[in-house]
Amino acid sequence: MAEDFTIRRAQLGEKDELTDLCMRSKQSNGYDDAFMEACVEELRVRDSWIENDDFWVAEATDGRLVGCIRLSMEPANGEGELEVCFVDPDWQGRSIGRKLFDKLFAKAKSSGLKRIGVDSDPEAEPFYARMGFQTIGRSPSGSIPGRTLPRMQLVLNNSPIEKSNGAGA
Repeated sequence: MAEDFTIRRAQLGEKDELTDLCMRSKQSNGYDDAFMEACVEELRVRDSWIENDDFWVAEATDGRLVGCIRLSMEPANGEGELEVCFVDPDWQGRSIGRKLFDKLFAKAKSSGLKRIGVDSDPEAEPFYARMGFQTIGRSPSGSIPGRTLPRMQLVLNNSPIEKSNGAGA
């Protein structure tokens, strides 16, 4: 079956569309409008994210952005951070997240990273676990005072995707 999307680098002119994508995806986890209003600033895509980090999008054949992933890196420390990972609710279950992670893993490996961390939404924790991440603790939410999030970490060469692609060898 042919894919009806492609993965490419994010472009500066797409930050508003990407912000909307992030908000819709986050809200699909069952959050109410008040919760989402508290998250607006944290989820607002910035030019610096596109210019300075590795930020990829999944673009549908009709031109809509249907997924995104962002990796920030400190190669000198061998560490990266999964900063953003969202898939349009109508496009979930079509391997977009897995394809975005393929890009992330390839970049992390070519940059010499040893670990990638993420402060996960609780609803995304099972997906990240399937990608090879393990929960190692809790982190404070950047949006909701008193709320904590699963802190997860992936040790590279330990990911099921890497192993299935031969990248973990």
